[in-house]
Amino acid sequence: MLRINELIEAAQAYLPAEDVDLIHRAYLLAAAVHEGQQRASGEPYITHPIEVARILAGFHMDGACLAAAVLHDVVEDTPATFDQIQRQFGEEVAMLVDGVTKLGQVHFETHEEAQAENFRKMLLAMSQDLRVIIIKLADRLHNMRTLDYLSENKRRRVGRETLEIFAPIASRLGLNRIKNELEDLSFKHLYPVRYRVLSEQVRKERGNRAHITDRIEAAIARDLEEAGLDADVIGREKHLYSIYRKMRSKGLSFEEVQDIYAFRILVEDVPTCYQVMGRVHNLFKPIPGRFKDYIAIPKANGYQSLHTVVVNPFGGVMEFQIRSREMHEVAEAGVAAHWKYKEKGVTSPDRRKLEQSYAWLQQLLQIQQEAGDSAEFLEHVKVDLFPDEVYVFTHKGEILRLPRGATPVDFAYAVHTEIGHQCVGARINGRITSLRTPLRNGDRVEILTDPDHQPNSSWLHFVVTGKARSAIRHFLQTQQREKSVALGRGMLERTMEGVGVPFAEVPDSALREAAEHFHLQSREALFEAIGRGTVLAPAVVQHLFPGYLDRDLRVAGALGGEEAEAVDRGNGNVLVRGMEGIVANLARCCYPIPRDEIVGFISVGRGVMVHRKDCPNLHELAHHPEKWVDVDWAPETKGAFPVAIQAVVQNTKGVLAGMASAIAEDGANIDNVLVEDRDGVYKTIALTLEVEGRDHLAQIMRIMRGLGAVERIVRKKG
Repeated sequence: MLRINELIEAAQAYLPAEDVDLIHRAYLLAAAVHEGQQRASGEPYITHPIEVARILAGFHMDGACLAAAVLHDVVEDTPATFDQIQRQFGEEVAMLVDGVTKLGQVHFETHEEAQAENFRKMLLAMSQDLRVIIIKLADRLHNMRTLDYLSENKRRRVGRETLEIFAPIASRLGLNRIKNELEDLSFKHLYPVRYRVLSEQVRKERGNRAHITDRIEAAIARDLEEAGLDADVIGREKHLYSIYRKMRSKGLSFEEVQDIYAFRILVEDVPTCYQVMGRVHNLFKPIPGRFKDYIAIPKANGYQSLHTVVVNPFGGVMEFQIRSREMHEVAEAGVAAHWKYKEKGVTSPDRRKLEQSYAWLQQLLQIQQEAGDSAEFLEHVKVDLFPDEVYVFTHKGEILRLPRGATPVDFAYAVHTEIGHQCVGARINGRITSLRTPLRNGDRVEILTDPDHQPNSSWLHFVVTGKARSAIRHFLQTQQREKSVALGRGMLERTMEGVGVPFAEVPDSALREAAEHFHLQSREALFEAIGRGTVLAPAVVQHLFPGYLDRDLRVAGALGGEEAEAVDRGNGNVLVRGMEGIVANLARCCYPIPRDEIVGFISVGRGVMVHRKDCPNLHELAHHPEKWVDVDWAPETKGAFPVAIQAVVQNTKGVLAGMASAIAEDGANIDNVLVEDRDGVYKTIALTLEVEGRDHLAQIMRIMRGLGAVERIVRKKG
């Protein structure tokens, strides 16, 4: 009961009595249904949802959010139902529990496709109510705090997904307090030795520098007091993962990282922030280029503060962050700060942050709709989750925030998708520049457009924003789709002409039914699939007119002379993809045998003919793509297969008998022999053998090369 009492006390400090009662009733239900369940640590399971709610109470989240946090596992792990939650606690709490429950059913994997699909689910949940993801982040934070009780493999897996997905989302939503702790805990479980070594170094350095930081803090506080400025001066230590990340990115040793300690100065309002900045620069020498004004130009997640790096009296460097107290609350709590002010019944000072977060989510939703697949979507999202920003101006003087390395094309798409599509050039600071030019802070950018211009696929090599990349790909895919639809329709028409059925006589209903058969949504999707080669035109014709290939085979059987001899049944050794049950025939022009690379071709009167990929006759067939089909050898082949070889041998007595003996001893038959004299010294022997496949043929040719009279032996292509 101790922990629930602490939660209730924390809630009573800022919530009305009816909300506190809601949280207590949620606890009573959760404690009853979780009765007997334990965590990996051996503690009662109910301790986990209570701790999650306590984390959220630290951000002054509203009563519905805390009640949902207490109940967040009951639907998934106990007999309690969504309807029960809805009846007892109302629609709002039930909706939050349902959102968190659905996220709880997501299990991240290292496979990119699964990771992307899971991120889609998180995105959709966030877009409905940001409190869903805030609860999920608190849930993940408490799980990370108690991760020691799990196996090493699971600790590493959970640590990696936390570092790659949850911490960046917390950062993007401005929840820096959660983000920092998630990163440090992930670092601990992913790289335990590095974590221990770095922790020990920081601990030692803390003792060494304590007197220095105390003296600097006292000097600043005294100076601000003398100037009549009300300010709180707080010395702080950078969190471990940020130190480790800086060491890795810049190739530094721990001793070379000078700004491990920083100072934060909190004041009452914005004008005082700039006054304090002036006092700091009077006390300590600022380092040029290391001043950043995030008050005038906030970060993408709404963060505001003045940052400056100065040289301290002892020769080292240190960072100062100067912000108002309201900015500090927002910097630590991010979007969660909105609910704190909502509970007080006043307008949130950071309503803009909430609006920015929803705007970011809407942009990601647009990218999701345009992305071709999950991996592509994740690629765009990661660009937005890990921004290193530049700030540029439109020709009207408006500020645009873009990732570092962004180009005029990224800028154009940030203004509007159509501006991006029609972009033909750019002026940067009044000068015409290349579309590849990286933008720098303070650049004034004007985009030159042409209504008849279209995106170029080469742009994908240099754009960096997810919005630009997804919009370009979406345009190109749409354009390619139109071409594929036209190509596929033409291929189907020509294939139908081959069986004597005019395309115009095939009803739309039959084409729609054929599309459903191939798991496609419409006849246009069917044409596109044919054009892209994922569905074969002959397979569609076979579905529309069953037996038409069998009819061709019957015709072939009625032919005489050379036509009949040109067909050799595959006897199930060759599979025709998308046309199951169709018998393929081996072409005698190139004699394909098992393990050869092969292709199929619809031949009028002969059915599906199988050729080697290097068959010379394929050049004549290249102008009829609608007749090509995908074929492959069956996993197990049986029988003997004809193959043609040619040997140049010395014109000596008994050479043919020696070759025939070697072939017979290796289990092959000679089907045909043709001997041709060349110059009296050598002669050419062409043989048609029956072999089991490429391995068998290679073995026979090795044996024959060992015969003294054989100068050269090759397999004939056709």
